[in-house]
Amino acid sequence: MKLNPDSPLRSLMGTFPRAGRLEWIGLRPQKRIPPAAVNHAEVLADHGLVGDHRATRPGSERQVTLIQQEHLTAVAGLLGGAAIPPGLTRRNLVVSGINLLALHDQRFEIGGVMFEGTGLCEPCSRMETNLGAGGYNAMRGHGGIAARVITGGVIRLGDNVTWSAAARHP
Repeated sequence: MKLNPDSPLRSLMGTFPRAGRLEWIGLRPQKRIPPAAVNHAEVLADHGLVGDHRATRPGSERQVTLIQQEHLTAVAGLLGGAAIPPGLTRRNLVVSGINLLALHDQRFEIGGVMFEGTGLCEPCSRMETNLGAGGYNAMRGHGGIAARVITGGVIRLGDNVTWSAAARHP
């Protein structure tokens, strides 16, 4: 959403009740294999997470994928279960306590590493396989966001997730 810099809505879009938290990190060295959960990851600017197959495509709008922990709970409820292991969603990062959709098209930081939300992560047909019958529809609207990496560094479980006032690239 493009807003006039002087719009009152612009300041509301940068106001969050609290910082989020990084809850899970998953790396997939190759496509179509389950992610390996790790406690920390090196993140390369304009690439992604070191050790993840997506990090080999500089300039991609989908260098890192994120999903909300709260949405995993919602999807589990829609499927009639108690919990969904994060790796089944095929996302790299699970965060809690902050609305990821509010970070779409915005810059945000996780542990000092800056990301830019680039799009929504819609579910794919593999959600039926990974989550069972109805998995695709249960994930609709809960798939999280994709992001590209602006500045690299190391992220760790427990790191804060915060909106950044840094200007987005045109």
